[in-house]
Amino acid sequence: MANSASLTIDCAGRTTRAINDEIRRAADAGVPEVELLNPQARHNLGVSVLKPIHVVYRGHVGSFTAGLCDGITAEVHGTCGWGVADNLMSGEVVVHGNAATSAAPSIRGGRVVVRGDAGPRSGMILKKGELVVGGNTGYMSGFMMQNGRMIVCGDADTGLGDSMYQGVIFLGGKAKELGSGLEEVDAENGELDAVAELLDRFEIKAPAKFRKLQSDRKLWHFNKHDFAAWKDVL
Repeated sequence: MANSASLTIDCAGRTTRAINDEIRRAADAGVPEVELLNPQARHNLGVSVLKPIHVVYRGHVGSFTAGLCDGITAEVHGTCGWGVADNLMSGEVVVHGNAATSAAPSIRGGRVVVRGDAGPRSGMILKKGELVVGGNTGYMSGFMMQNGRMIVCGDADTGLGDSMYQGVIFLGGKAKELGSGLEEVDAENGELDAVAELLDRFEIKAPAKFRKLQSDRKLWHFNKHDFAAWKDVL
């Protein structure tokens, strides 16, 4: 019989392994929510959770928070370190502060929302799902995107979307420099309305307008006899 009682874990004085084991046992038992107190910016909290559960982090967390998970929902009430939600399969992770380098790397589904700013290489090798950044994002964000959607409400540094294969980036601010192989296209009917609705859900102020960016496909195929064309692109 599933356990309907929520669980509160005080992380102070406990090992990360013990905390993660308790979260996984709670998920296995059908506990709906785990609240983590005093995370103290430690790394690898709430990783490899493969059953649905809601995890609430009350404070700043370190690197790889909620990484390698499938089906969880999570809230970080603070800032987070590198690689938040690394390789997320499904579910949703919301950061109510800023995120450091490589937010949502290689996610294969679900949604990652950073309500503040995100660091360099955010959304790199995004395979499916989406990353929403309420503020600005650092250099090489969206690098080698394979699919999915990235929404950046603020500005982007150099190399945005560099070498992306498929997927789409909506940019609300300015990009210091677009990455190689990127082009701006018109949004399809209803796309911008859907983006606005999503931002409203997370209480993120939408910019006045968005640019839709995607791969121009010039890097899809290598032709050794046309190196001059590659040199121009790269």
